[in-house]
Amino acid sequence: MRVHRALISVADKTGVLELARGLAALHVEIISTGGTATVLRDAGVAVTPLSEVTGFPEILGGRVKTLHPAVHGGLLAVRGDPEHEAELARLAIRPIDLVAVTLYPFEEALARGADARTMIEEIDIGGVTLLRAAAKNFDGVVVLSSPAQYSAVVEELRATGTVGEATRRLLARDAFARTCGYDAAIARYLGAEAFPQRLVLAFDKIQDLRYGENPHQRGAFYREPGETLPSVATARQLGGKELSYNNLYDLDAALELVRELPDTAAVVVKHGIPCGVGTGDTLRAAYLNAREGDPVSAFGGIVALNRPVDGPTAEALVETFLEAVIAPGFDEDARAVLAHKKSLRVMETGSLGGRGAAGKLDLRRVRGGLLVQDRDVLDLDEARLVVVTSRAPSPREWQDLRFAWTVCRYVRSNAIVLARDRQVVGVGAGQMNRVEPVRLAVRQAGERAAGSVMASEAFFPFPDAVEVAVAAGVTAVMHPGGAKRDADVIAAAEAAGMAMVTTGIRHFRH
Repeated sequence: MRVHRALISVADKTGVLELARGLAALHVEIISTGGTATVLRDAGVAVTPLSEVTGFPEILGGRVKTLHPAVHGGLLAVRGDPEHEAELARLAIRPIDLVAVTLYPFEEALARGADARTMIEEIDIGGVTLLRAAAKNFDGVVVLSSPAQYSAVVEELRATGTVGEATRRLLARDAFARTCGYDAAIARYLGAEAFPQRLVLAFDKIQDLRYGENPHQRGAFYREPGETLPSVATARQLGGKELSYNNLYDLDAALELVRELPDTAAVVVKHGIPCGVGTGDTLRAAYLNAREGDPVSAFGGIVALNRPVDGPTAEALVETFLEAVIAPGFDEDARAVLAHKKSLRVMETGSLGGRGAAGKLDLRRVRGGLLVQDRDVLDLDEARLVVVTSRAPSPREWQDLRFAWTVCRYVRSNAIVLARDRQVVGVGAGQMNRVEPVRLAVRQAGERAAGSVMASEAFFPFPDAVEVAVAAGVTAVMHPGGAKRDADVIAAAEAAGMAMVTTGIRHFRH
């Protein structure tokens, strides 16, 4: 179809001059509204004010301007339908062949925490209506809902004089997806329920991925609209190969753990599980401690750091083959060092500024449905901590227990973490019983198990797991408590002179 007449009304002015100039050069009449018309006119683009088309001024401070039969009749009339054409002629309504609309920035206002009055004013009515009308009639109308679409459509018009049916259909799909996501954001904002009767999700694609978890699976990466908090989804890639599905999954796991640690810290993740976590007086020392927690697994791992990376830390990072590194920033020396590793993916988040997960939902797909829950951001509740043995932990043991407990929350169930001097020395993850992960953690720790502390994200149903820890020289244990045989478990710790603390909080991570 050819384009003779276009309506442009955009909140986001990105690329609008180029679009208007491209259309004008093809002798397309341009109709526009308010601020958009001013921008175009000031740039020398001929514009027909919308009020000339409707014979009616904008009213209510711009709340009503495009909601008029002269606009929507021109959009919704079926081309080639004799009755529609006759009615348009009788009412002196001319068809509109192209609509370019970007909606009021509701998601951005939500992300910056705008007040209630501002949020209501950022709810677009006319723009959504224009997009839906044009998209419904895509057989005769081109609908542009994003600046990213402008140049390709102008090029197609230049090359062929028309916009093909396949392009129009894809643009209509994108317009409905945009209005769906926009309305979903408004519904979430207005709703007080954590789990509404109808859960509507909308995400914006960041990039296609080479493949998913495995080469035979397709993959893509999406970001929640309006998301601005430091995360994998908002991080900037400074160098290295294209990110993979597994890279992104592991980067998220590493970053979410390291941001919880208040001290200078580093996390090494492999297959979604922390295999090394360390703290230190310097970032380099923290990373080396994390790497030494399990140097075998660190090979090919993902590293997250909670402080900007300097040159000495970068020198330590490149000593081992790594898939990716993510941190708040990288100074010039660090960038120069890391640039020598052409394949190393380097991701910069900006200042982490806290945990940033409160209020978010965890989503997990099952066949035919979706499991939804609050994110597990609950840390230790001091009021619920109980020392259940006659010996209380020493100050060092308390410090290590708290550290191990935070790490344990990010390890797959059944989860065991051994730590000493704020360094993880052993991890047992993803086992089907409680004793086997203790054996794995102790084996990994080797001699370092002696004098370490142990955290378990769930209670011990039998004393056998504690007995394995005792035999390895573990001196203190933290676990939720609440098992039927708690007395037997406590007795095993008591007999060995081990300090035991119950938290009253469970942290399954299946």
